[in-house]
Amino acid sequence: MPQTSPLNPIREGRMPQTSPWIASPRKDLWIVLPPFVVVAIALLFHTPLAAIESQYSWWTWLVLIVLVDVAHVYASIFRTYLLPQAWARQRSLFIGIPLLCLLLSMLLYQAGAAVFWSVLAYVAVFHFVRQQWGLMRLYGRFEPKTKLGSMVDAVVIYTATLYPMLYWMVSADRQFVWFVDNEFVTLFSPKILPVLTALYVAIIVLYVARVAQQWLTGRLFNLPKNLVITGTFLSWYVGIVHYNHPLIFTLLNVVSHGVPYMALVYFADIDGKSRQFTGLGHLFSWQGLMVYVAVLLGLAVLEESLWELAVWGEHFSDEFLLDAQWLWLAVPLLALPQLTHYVLDGFIWRRPRKS
Repeated sequence: MPQTSPLNPIREGRMPQTSPWIASPRKDLWIVLPPFVVVAIALLFHTPLAAIESQYSWWTWLVLIVLVDVAHVYASIFRTYLLPQAWARQRSLFIGIPLLCLLLSMLLYQAGAAVFWSVLAYVAVFHFVRQQWGLMRLYGRFEPKTKLGSMVDAVVIYTATLYPMLYWMVSADRQFVWFVDNEFVTLFSPKILPVLTALYVAIIVLYVARVAQQWLTGRLFNLPKNLVITGTFLSWYVGIVHYNHPLIFTLLNVVSHGVPYMALVYFADIDGKSRQFTGLGHLFSWQGLMVYVAVLLGLAVLEESLWELAVWGEHFSDEFLLDAQWLWLAVPLLALPQLTHYVLDGFIWRRPRKS
């Protein structure tokens, strides 16, 4: 039985200790269903989505990039900087990581903007992949642990994410980017795609066979864990391989990643908890949810407005754009919340060691 603590997403009084669900089957739908919803939207409305991208690009940027992608980054602060218990335990980590990220970012930008954005793209991909691995592990926390079972789970979730990324990296015709053009290095020849595809299909077949065998023999069928795995396969494949469209990629990429993360933080650290958050007091029920959403959206709008005014100039006026001589400082500073989120996320979900 895992220990409960301010840093442990499993809470007393929520679900039986043998249940794989985090909050409840109903609430966890916010974590496991978003990939299926956006995949269905893409499959059913892919033609209208192309028109929406061309005619309503400002609104798609606002909703998907600002209100989901950028907003989810700030959910981490409710598990770190705004949570006094976490701050007391890991203060040096919460201070040191942003400082280190800023220093490394400025050094990278000195090597060139292309180098900076390429490294950031690889770090982002790693973060997105590891979130799926983490959700899978979280929902499998009460399963019997064996080396074979852990290896199979790892192969399955990494196949679901890395095959689409390798497909992207060897395909010259992809019409979308993570951050900027030419951010990924092509390490393989496109001739390797048939081999990768065959392995991909084989692993899917083996995974389905394994789940079916477990179910037919009366062993545990872990519904939320299998929903995470299936949703990962579907959203990454449909968004990157099946379709070749910027809006569809963005829709599947940011919603499948951002919405589950915001929901996970809310259920783990806010919903129904009597906790004092720095500067916000106690957050309860619907009032806590409103404060949570307001903080995320407010910070997201502020950050993205600064990006637009100082660096991009794509959706706002470009009269305030900084001179190129200042970008070595401005870009790393503006990217700092995102990079800090990527790195800190590798620490703040670890289960406390038993003393």
